[in-house]
Amino acid sequence: MRLDFIRRLYERPGPYASVYLGAFTGPERRAHWRGARDRLDRLTETTLDALEEEALRPAAGRALFATDGNVVLAESLDRQPDEMTTWTPLPHVTPMLMLRGENVPHIRVIVDHAGAEVTVFAGGSPRTTTVEAASWPLQKTAQGGWSQKRYEQAVDETWEKNAVAVAHEIDEQVRRVGAELVLIAGEPKSRSYLLRHLGTKAADRVTMVEHGSRENHGRFEQDVERALDDWLDHRRAELLERHQESAGPTGMAWVSKALREGRVHALLVPGEMPKPVWIGEGGTQLCTDRAELHRWGVAEPVQERADSALARAAAMTDAELWFTDAVDDVAAVLRY
Repeated sequence: MRLDFIRRLYERPGPYASVYLGAFTGPERRAHWRGARDRLDRLTETTLDALEEEALRPAAGRALFATDGNVVLAESLDRQPDEMTTWTPLPHVTPMLMLRGENVPHIRVIVDHAGAEVTVFAGGSPRTTTVEAASWPLQKTAQGGWSQKRYEQAVDETWEKNAVAVAHEIDEQVRRVGAELVLIAGEPKSRSYLLRHLGTKAADRVTMVEHGSRENHGRFEQDVERALDDWLDHRRAELLERHQESAGPTGMAWVSKALREGRVHALLVPGEMPKPVWIGEGGTQLCTDRAELHRWGVAEPVQERADSALARAAAMTDAELWFTDAVDDVAAVLRY
C-alpha cells in the first residue's frame, strides 16, 4: 500500500492523539466519545473540540489523529476498530492501515458502441466520467441494397471513433493518478477497438472482466473486487519473492538502516509491532540503538512503537507498506 495519504501527519510535529471509535447510534456514539475524551486529559480544549466534531460523524469506524488544536487526519473505516486512545510522539496508524487494507489505484471501464462509463478510484471519492464522442450512426441494419456496405463501414467508424475518445480518457487518467489496473467490461467489439487504441502504459494494466453493461452493471462490481484481490495477492507474492531472491534485510536493525539510506522500495510487515525503538524528529531517524542515533546527530532520541516509526519512515521515503503473514519480522524489498 502507498502511504501518501498519511504523509501530512509527519509534516506537523507531535505528540499526537490517536483515537479509534466504533459504529454506534447517535447517543451511544456520544457516550463512547465522552469516555475517550476523559482519557485524553493532556489535550487542550481546542484539540478536544476538534476531535469531538469528527468523532460524532456516523461511520462503521473512525480513526482520528490530532495535534495542536487540529485534526490532521480523519478516516472513516468500513469495519469497527478496537476502541482506543493514545497520546504518543507519532500517530498510532497501524490499526487504521490494517483495517483500511490496500487501496489499489485503478480505473473501472464499461464500454459500448456509444462510448463508456469511466470511474477512477485513486484517493478520495470515486470519480465517474461518461465519454461519448459520436452518436450517429451506431446501429447496423440488415436493410440490404447498394448502400449497405457503406453504411456498415460508417457504423464501424463511429464505434472506433468512440473507442479512441475512451482510450484518450483512460490514458490521461492512468498518467494522472498512477493507476495500477484498468478493469474493462462491456461489448466485445468495443473492447477490441479500445485495446487497439490504448497507450502502452494503460494497455499493460488492462484486465478484462466478464460481466457488466452501462444499462445493467449486474455482477460487474463482484468481478472487479475479485480482480483486485487477485492483483493484491500477486503483488504481495511478487514482493516476497523479490525479498527472498535478493536476500533483503530482515529485522528492525537492518531495515532501519536501509530506510535511513533511502533504499527501501517496500516494507513487509507481519502486523502490529508494539516493541519500542528509538526515534528522532526526522522521518528516517529510527534505530534499535539509542547511541547510534546520537552518532547520527539526534540530540534527544525518544522511544516509540516500531510499527509507528516504520510507517513514518515508509511514508516519508515513498516506500510501500504491505501486511503479510508470510514474514515473522519486518522485512524490506530494496530499490537497489
